[in-house]
Amino acid sequence: MSESVESRIDIYPTRVNAEPKVLDRDDPTVWGSADSGPFSADELAGYSRKGYLAIEDLVTQEEVGSFHAELARLSEDPTVRADERTVIEATSQQVRSIFEVHKISAVFDKIANDPRVVGRARQILGSEVYIHQSRVNFKPGFEGKEFSWHSDFETWHAEDGMPRMRAVSISISMTDNYSFNGPLMIMAGSHTKYISCVGETPQENYKSSLVMQGAGTPDKHTLTRFADTYGIDVLVGKAGGAVMFDSNCMHASNSNVTPYARSNIFIVFNSVDNTLQEPFGAASPRPEFIASHDGTPAGGSSDI
Repeated sequence: MSESVESRIDIYPTRVNAEPKVLDRDDPTVWGSADSGPFSADELAGYSRKGYLAIEDLVTQEEVGSFHAELARLSEDPTVRADERTVIEATSQQVRSIFEVHKISAVFDKIANDPRVVGRARQILGSEVYIHQSRVNFKPGFEGKEFSWHSDFETWHAEDGMPRMRAVSISISMTDNYSFNGPLMIMAGSHTKYISCVGETPQENYKSSLVMQGAGTPDKHTLTRFADTYGIDVLVGKAGGAVMFDSNCMHASNSNVTPYARSNIFIVFNSVDNTLQEPFGAASPRPEFIASHDGTPAGGSSDI
C-alpha cells in the first residue's frame, strides 16, 4: 500500500471498529440547482430532505415492452448465464442480477445514456456523471429473494474506493411495484447519517454479497433506531416509473412470495469529480464490472 493511501484522511471510516458508530454526513445531497435540469426547486428540496424522489412514467409502455423482451432474451441466453457478471440464485438457479448490463445489451445501453436519465443525474450531482454500476434485477414470482438493509455508499466506499457521497441511483421499474411483491423500501432521511459497520471485509466478498449481503450490513440495534427515527417508506408504482435515491439511503426489499414478478433496471451515476480510489475498507477492489474506474461521461458531454 502506498504512502498516499496510508496517509489519506477517511471521513467515512467503516469495518475498522469493534462497535458500530453513527456519523454525520459531511456532503451535500443536492449539488445542482433547479435551473440545471428537469427537477423543480420543490422536487430537489424533497430529494434533499427524504433522500429519494419518485418519477411517474419516466419511460413509455412501448419501451417497457422492449425491456421485457430483452430481459427474457438475456435470462435465457446460456452465454449470459455463464458470464461472471450474472448472479444466479443458489436454490432456484434463476437469474438474480446481470451486472454491467449496459455493455451487454444495446437496449439497456440506450436507456442508461438517455437524456431523461442522465440529465436528472447531472442535475442532482452538479457535474458530468459516469456509470459506476449498471444491472438488471430479477425478482420472479414465488422465488425472488430479499435484499437486506444497507447503504450502498458504505460498500462503494469500503470495497470500491468511492471517496464522497456524490452518487445517485436510479431504479426504473419494468413491472408494477405492489406493496406485496418485494418493492424497494427506504428509510426517508436516513441518508443524513452514516452507519460505520463492524467486521473486516472478507477476501472476494463480492462473490457472496451479490447473492446475500454480509459485510457492511448494519447491526439490528442501529437499524431499529433508524426505523424508529425515519420510518419506512414502501415505494409502489406502475411499470415505466422510476425512483432516484441517494447513495447513502438505508434501503432494502422483501422476498417475493406472490405470483407477480418485480424486475427493474438499476443504474448508478457517480460524479466525474468523485472517481474511485483504492478501497477504504478492503484489501483489493471489486471487479470492474461491479465498480467502474472509467470516468467517461455518460450520455455525451454537456455544458455543465
